[in-house]
Amino acid sequence: MATPYEKLILDRTTSTQDEVWARSESVPLLVVARSQTRGRGRSGARWSNAPRALAASLGFRPHWPPSSWPRLTLVAGVAALRALGDPARDVTLKWPNDLVRGPLKVGGLLTEASGDTVVAGWGANLFWPDAPGGTGALLDSDPGPEAGADIAERWAEELLSLLAREPDDWPRDEYRRRCSTLGRAVTWVPDGTGTAVDISPDGGLVVDTDTGLRTLTSAAVTEVRDRGLSR
Repeated sequence: MATPYEKLILDRTTSTQDEVWARSESVPLLVVARSQTRGRGRSGARWSNAPRALAASLGFRPHWPPSSWPRLTLVAGVAALRALGDPARDVTLKWPNDLVRGPLKVGGLLTEASGDTVVAGWGANLFWPDAPGGTGALLDSDPGPEAGADIAERWAEELLSLLAREPDDWPRDEYRRRCSTLGRAVTWVPDGTGTAVDISPDGGLVVDTDTGLRTLTSAAVTEVRDRGLSR
């Protein structure tokens, strides 16, 4: 049985994350906006919206123990690809929180927690006909003004369905199949280089370094940069 949730659709807001936090007593709650003026990403980075964009945040109280919450962003990424369906066949996941199409970032995920509440956010460029250099979009044609809300609702339903499972039953294999970071040489801030080889059961990135295997966690790593395919 699908988990029920409340829904709020806005034309414009500062941040869907902030909208959910302001109404956190009502979770599960999905807030969707056609545009946001102060959307933020991981580590407080600003997110710029395309003319046809998706901005959505889902607040919920997971039954998973807090020790398993680091994998929630990865689960939200799998739910995003499921919600996009066939148009996302060439979209992949860059660990830990980006959606990419080819070499370009087209979306980002953000998970915040306070007490027993988590808010997962998703910002994505749906269509951008005159995108600035280095910027891409999920789709090659305009899906229309209602597409963002429709995709966001499918995402919320997929995510809540996945969260109804036990934490060790998260879709790790599905994430690995769609993770473009694996098999690539990477550097990370603050202090390392290696080749990404796996996703650990708790959602960390396993890298092969000169001193052996090391598992990176999103809490300890500020940024992972792609250096290309490993040879």
